[in-house]
Amino acid sequence: MTEMSGGGKASSVAEVERPPYGSYAALVAAYSGGLAAAGLVAGLLHRSPYTNTALDFAVLAAASFKAARTISRDKITSFVREPLVEGTAYDGEDEQPGGDGFKRAMGELVTCTRCIGTWTAAGLTSTQILAPRFGRLLTWSLAASAASDFLQAGFVALTNKANDLEAS
Repeated sequence: MTEMSGGGKASSVAEVERPPYGSYAALVAAYSGGLAAAGLVAGLLHRSPYTNTALDFAVLAAASFKAARTISRDKITSFVREPLVEGTAYDGEDEQPGGDGFKRAMGELVTCTRCIGTWTAAGLTSTQILAPRFGRLLTWSLAASAASDFLQAGFVALTNKANDLEAS
C-alpha cells in the first residue's frame, strides 16, 4: 500500500521485511557442518549407519516427531522459545518468531515442528551412531512417548465418540 506524501511522491506505508537470508545460511552451514563432523567422527570410530534396520528408522521417525513437538509446542520447553518469539512463549500455539536477523531465524526454527524436526532427526541419528547406548536409550524413550501420545489421543477420541453415541 502506498500513500502520497505532501510532495506528491509515493512512500511505503508498510515496509516489507526482508527475510534473514544470511542467518538462514548460517543455520544451514551449522546443520551441514554438524552432520559432516558427525560422519567424520563416526568414520574414525569405525561406526556405520548401515547397521540400522527398518525398525530403527521407524523408531527414529517417532522419536524425531516427539522431540520436534516437545521443543516447538510443549509448555515445559517454553523457556527455549521465550527469547526467540514475540510476546510470551507458553504452549506453542500462535507463537510468532520475534526480532530480526539470527534471532528471527532461530525463532522460525524453534516454532516450526517440521523445521526443528530436521534438526532433531539429525541429532538423534548422530547420537545413535556416535554414542550408541545413549542414542538408543534416548531414541527409544522419545519414540515410546510419541506412541503414548497417539494412544492417549486415540483413547480420548474413542471416549468422546462413545459419549456422543450414548447421548443420542
